[in-house]
Amino acid sequence: MSKFQAVPDQADLEKMDRDLRFYPSQVTKPETLTREQVEQYNVDGYVKDLTVFSESEADELRAYFDELLERAIAAGGDSYSISSAHLTYGRVYDLLCEPRIVAYVKDILGKDVIGWGSHFFCKMPHDGKSVAWHQDASYWPLTPSKAVTVWLAIDDADIGNACMKFVAGSQHVGHLTYRPSDDDEGNVLNQTIEEAEKYGEVVYDELAAGEVSLHSDLLLHGSEANNSDRRRCGLTLRYCTPDVVAGSNWHEKGVVVSGKDYSGNWANPSRPIND
Repeated sequence: MSKFQAVPDQADLEKMDRDLRFYPSQVTKPETLTREQVEQYNVDGYVKDLTVFSESEADELRAYFDELLERAIAAGGDSYSISSAHLTYGRVYDLLCEPRIVAYVKDILGKDVIGWGSHFFCKMPHDGKSVAWHQDASYWPLTPSKAVTVWLAIDDADIGNACMKFVAGSQHVGHLTYRPSDDDEGNVLNQTIEEAEKYGEVVYDELAAGEVSLHSDLLLHGSEANNSDRRRCGLTLRYCTPDVVAGSNWHEKGVVVSGKDYSGNWANPSRPIND
């Protein structure tokens, strides 16, 4: 397997003729979500408060992440550096393929689903870093724009410890112009969309540990700095339909988690041995 670019540069993205339109769910008979929840995704760009793991399962996941974080820091990383983790850690691969999570995704994307991303976003207490308003699609060398993010709460996430926030319905605006963020802004990412609130109502994605939300790759979202004494960790799991074409060799990250890859675009790597 050749090396893919973890973060494509702007020149690579500009070379791609990307279709950055919102594609609403075409699922009419969902099996896990309700029809009202599918409609909410189509209208607002997100669904939240979805239970996956029990309290004891969530506690076990948190203990597992604590170990991963220790390893990352010992290797010179930080609380945001555990990315594309399903390619390295078998247990994260299992989470990407977890049937209870994939069941929700299938009710948005359809029966054929590729899981291609896994990144822990961990805000340590008083870390001072925010995530500015942005659209995921701006960063990803993917086309068309048919990707969904599952945000799995490892810790309880609420307004007090800087949970994620959405601008409801903003996925309908299309791909928005952003500005590069300066290093001194304390932004975890490197892009900022100004005056995002004008595109819709701001909704806070408060989740208990073990719950998930789903949001469109074009939905405006971000989070404030964690000024509390509590950590706030979430695992983002990324999915798309098989017909999505990936640049920068990102097809090598894509696992068939449901149905089949009818396009032949994705590498479908096997589960890592290392947990």
